[in-house]
Amino acid sequence: MRGGQLRERLRALYPGTSSRRLKQWLAGARVRVNGVVVCRGDASVGPDDRVELDSPAPAAFPAPLRLVHEDEHLLVVDKPPGLLTIATETERERTVYRLLGDWMRARGGRRIFVVHRLDRETSGLLVFAKSVGVKRALQAQFEARMPERVYVARVEGVVTEPEGMLTGYLVEDRTLRIRAARDTRRGKEAITRYRVLERYRGATLLELALVTGRRGQIRAQLAALGHPIVGDRTYGSRRDPLRRVCLHAARLGFVHPSGRRVVFESPPPSSFRRA
Repeated sequence: MRGGQLRERLRALYPGTSSRRLKQWLAGARVRVNGVVVCRGDASVGPDDRVELDSPAPAAFPAPLRLVHEDEHLLVVDKPPGLLTIATETERERTVYRLLGDWMRARGGRRIFVVHRLDRETSGLLVFAKSVGVKRALQAQFEARMPERVYVARVEGVVTEPEGMLTGYLVEDRTLRIRAARDTRRGKEAITRYRVLERYRGATLLELALVTGRRGQIRAQLAALGHPIVGDRTYGSRRDPLRRVCLHAARLGFVHPSGRRVVFESPPPSSFRRA
């Protein structure tokens, strides 16, 4: 092979590669000449020089999220509070969906599909599908109330009953806030089971299992009960010691596309107990 510039050698070695891709390889320190990284496309190479292209470094998983599980069908992640699941009219960039989509593309992977959501203020487990078929199958389970969805919340006041069930109807008001409905004909049925995990002076740690899965269900029902979630100013909380809504999606179970039942867990923040 004749000598010349490095970029010409790369074009000969990788025919059809665009100039932009060549620049990315060079800027990313992926090109080596005789074992030494070279970043200039106009560098001279001799006919006997060995030119090599390193494999791309694995894309780093987006820092705000924690990867709980990944396989050929789906992803399960742990979302921090303050991050939207998907875009809204006012926020399109900083979402779980966008972060995961960028990460998948950086690895040369397929697109992902939203199965369900968590409120911006809520932390915990989310599942995303890797195909339309898996998305539809999982969403059918959610619509049939099959998945196990368990949350942990620190609420204001002492809940006296060790366990119970919250039932009622929810509507969306003019401000788009979900609230308990007085007229049951206008609302959607909402059912949540709860049990007390710990009691504190002026607060209670609850485990809450969704029977129905309405948007804002837990927050609205606890507020209607007179025990708003600590930090949930929207629903009447008077205290915000952790500067967040103390609600966490701790357990998520469903039937995997393979046919087996899977359960994923994310312990609630230890600060829920110390707040």
